[in-house]
Amino acid sequence: MTYKRLNDITGWLIFAVALTVYTLTLEPTVSFWDCGEFISACYKMQVVHPPGAPLFIMIGRLFTLFAGDPSKVAYMVNFMNGLCSAFTILFLYWTITAIARKALEKRGELTSGATFAILGSGIVGALCYTFTDSFWFSAVEGEVYAMSSFFTAIVFWTILKWDRAADEPDAHRWLILIAYLMGLSIGVHLLNLLAIPAIGYVYYFRKYKATRSGFIWAGIISIFILGFVQFLLIPGIPKITAYFDLAAVNGFGMPFGMGAIIGLLVIVSALIVGLKITRKRGLVALNTSILGIVFILVGYSSYFFLVIRSNSNPVIDMNDPEDPYSLLSYLNRDQYGSVPVFYGPYFTAEMVDQKEGPMKYYKDRVNNKYAEAGRDVTPVYDPKQSTILPRMFNRPGMEQRKKDFYKSWENIPDGKKPSFAKNLDFLFSYQLGHMYGRYFMWNFSGRQNDIQGHGHDPENGNWITGFSFIDNPRLGDQDSLPHSLQDNKAKNKYYMLPFLLGLLGMAWQYRNHKQGLTIVGFLFFFTGIAINLYLNPDPLQPRERDYAYAGSFYAFAIWVGLGVLLIWDFLSKKMNQVLGAMLSTLACTAAVPALMASQNWDDHDRSEKFTARDFAIDYLESCAPNAILFTMGDNDTYPLWYAQEVEGIRTDVRIVNLSLLGTDWYINQQRRAVNNAEALPFTIGEEKIVQGIRDYVPFFDKNIAGFTNLKDVMDFVSTDNEAAKVPVSSGEMINYLPTKKFSIPVNKAEILASKTVALKDSQFVVPRVEFELNRNGVYKNDLMVLDLIANNNWKRPIYFTVSMPSESYLGMQDYLQMEGLVYRLVPIKNPPMQGGEIGRVEEEVMYNNFVNKFKWGNIETGKIYLDPESNRMTLNLRSGALRLAEALLQSDKKAKTITLLDYMQEKMPGKYVPMNVLNFRFVEMYYYAGAPEKAKKLSEELHTMYEDDARYYLGLPAKFRNFYERDMQNSIAIMQEIQRLAKTNGLEDFAKKLEARMKAIPNFPM
Repeated sequence: MTYKRLNDITGWLIFAVALTVYTLTLEPTVSFWDCGEFISACYKMQVVHPPGAPLFIMIGRLFTLFAGDPSKVAYMVNFMNGLCSAFTILFLYWTITAIARKALEKRGELTSGATFAILGSGIVGALCYTFTDSFWFSAVEGEVYAMSSFFTAIVFWTILKWDRAADEPDAHRWLILIAYLMGLSIGVHLLNLLAIPAIGYVYYFRKYKATRSGFIWAGIISIFILGFVQFLLIPGIPKITAYFDLAAVNGFGMPFGMGAIIGLLVIVSALIVGLKITRKRGLVALNTSILGIVFILVGYSSYFFLVIRSNSNPVIDMNDPEDPYSLLSYLNRDQYGSVPVFYGPYFTAEMVDQKEGPMKYYKDRVNNKYAEAGRDVTPVYDPKQSTILPRMFNRPGMEQRKKDFYKSWENIPDGKKPSFAKNLDFLFSYQLGHMYGRYFMWNFSGRQNDIQGHGHDPENGNWITGFSFIDNPRLGDQDSLPHSLQDNKAKNKYYMLPFLLGLLGMAWQYRNHKQGLTIVGFLFFFTGIAINLYLNPDPLQPRERDYAYAGSFYAFAIWVGLGVLLIWDFLSKKMNQVLGAMLSTLACTAAVPALMASQNWDDHDRSEKFTARDFAIDYLESCAPNAILFTMGDNDTYPLWYAQEVEGIRTDVRIVNLSLLGTDWYINQQRRAVNNAEALPFTIGEEKIVQGIRDYVPFFDKNIAGFTNLKDVMDFVSTDNEAAKVPVSSGEMINYLPTKKFSIPVNKAEILASKTVALKDSQFVVPRVEFELNRNGVYKNDLMVLDLIANNNWKRPIYFTVSMPSESYLGMQDYLQMEGLVYRLVPIKNPPMQGGEIGRVEEEVMYNNFVNKFKWGNIETGKIYLDPESNRMTLNLRSGALRLAEALLQSDKKAKTITLLDYMQEKMPGKYVPMNVLNFRFVEMYYYAGAPEKAKKLSEELHTMYEDDARYYLGLPAKFRNFYERDMQNSIAIMQEIQRLAKTNGLEDFAKKLEARMKAIPNFPM
């Protein structure tokens, strides 16, 4: 059998293995973070957040057609990603074998032993990447990174195909294909473009004799091509069409879009002319370059999808990119701001001036022209506090806690500017060490657990090896961790075997094919270290960001595969070459991919996981019919979008994301009815909330006595009368709040008729809701919340999720009522609450929601991996159940309290859902409800956990023990409280037994 046939068959077998693995471990429904948004967009062809993923959405739509019913839509999108991931593994296999073959052919004609060794290298490297933590994570959910990895894989494989056929007359077709694939990949994710420098060096080494100057120029040209595509071509097309459209509409009275069409025709004409001239004059290289641009643009044309679908006003229409100007803002990700890369201010820098940007325009539908929307204002910082390569930087709106982190990490005293040495130390120790090196070692050495750490914490989120002599001095004794950490499914030990095999592969490639090492090295560098330098990540990220560096891990997997050849070289000197190839392949397969599969399976198997979807349902089912639900974060918004848009669950509830409500496009979308939810009753007009207008409305005290009707204040804020404005430091006249004390009138009869308040609580209804704003001004999103509440007139139920920060309630905490995972705004004033708790509890509604309506995502079965986001959600459920139990006890409903507590123990058992201090409160509730035996059983379980924790803390060396001082104190305090409660409730012997166990812990403080 020929090498090609063996290589093809083996590659497809590896593809089948990968596809089987990913299909078996696919999540059957939506996942957390952006998956709910992407799956919803695929199902209904909608517009996702910038910079968009139109090709992903269109291909995803094809897969949803095979779903059968809406509940299978998410599975089909997830399967699409599993399929893309399996193809990524296929092309990785062929890439490794192509690189290995080229290196071995330099030794002479391939022998049978060399052939089998090449195949073995491909098998080990491809299967290693199949089971890597970061890639497997993306392979089984509905995000863009799996398809993005596929494009990186096929593009890199394609340049190797060109390399082999470069001397053939039609070899340039491979280069044109690469350009087209690059253009298509833009419609998925821009990470694929980072393969360009590696591709450039393949071309250079194949076409030119390598010299030092040539090597440098090849790098410069490759980076120029990357910059040209990313910074000129991608934003340049919409920028040109925007200018043409502005001139056509405002200058010649043409309809919107006509100028954009003219601009596109001009661009296409210029490309056609360029192709004709270069062809006529025989300028092959220039002709190929223009053809490459053409095919990039053909692939890039998937972005027409966004404009077309946005003009149809779908429910999810992020940034509303209906015209060239809004599309340009969308592609530039203007709403996210930017970070300084090459030069910028330290975090200690003060703003000394402001600089205006270019004029921005919006579509004025009333006058049928583009109207000026003002200019973005960029702060100018003190140049004495600025530096090249700012790693500990400042930018508008940066949170103080991030600045405090910089000071803590680098030990910078208050009031001191960082030195450039500390700036570089932060680059190497945090950005490259913690935010890249740690992720790299997760994939090729081992992972401590899935609890996000931020660098200072030796207990959470670090990389490990599995060898005590390496891990323990750095992190503390990993072999005596408490069971709460020891049993974490994401604790994976690879004993550095993948990492070491990769180093062997690098050594083999250096010895046998230095040019190949350079090419893979550039792919590794640009998709890992370089992207980290460009992104310049600030600390305290809301989630782990390892997915951004998967391309780098892909490159290292090539070296892992080549490591097999070094072992084969060694064995072939001592035995038959074919036998040596077989042994090296089997040994490396067992030591690397098989080990990784066994370690990673339990925390990557999502086949029975429904937590994101079910918790989203719980949010929606907490709401009364026709409700308005304010959300904030991704994970209490996107899964809810999925539940409504795909599975049609509670489409009467209008979801309003407060983070997006600060943008004019999102506010205007809320003015429309969607699904079964009515439009929001905003009264502030579209022209009065254009970006740049009323972005922030400050408070200026006008000494108004008492509380002012909120509607009157909103009318005052929305007027354009100069008398309702005050000057600010820039000299601009802006609207302001004349008071912070607001009132909302209440018609008791209407309130009771609409069931806003239950009849049993009618005596608590106040004649008006009076509250004081909890800040000295409001941003646009807060302004629109106040406008909505002022004009709702209690007609529709208004809810806030329990997970948002208390300042989002705008001072209305005294009028909130807990009904599940949400607070409802009601005209009942609550007495001051203890312990920072918010809102009264509506017992009957909340009990019915918890016991009869809520779904639990299979967490009670113990069959699923409870990821960090799901685990965080369980805190809301436990906390809500405790609030309900307290309310039931206050109403002397002890039997019902016990039923609720038992139900929660059944649905969230401690052996499957990690216990915490909230479980201690359950113990209290059992005692108060008169169920001491149930309390005793839970106390035993909880006390054992805290004993385990204390034994670990007290056994640590002093340098680590000090870090956990507070945790240790908490563990001891809770154990003592458990014992005290037992004594108080007549369980003296039980309490003494627990006390004796606690004191038997080595080093226990007496």
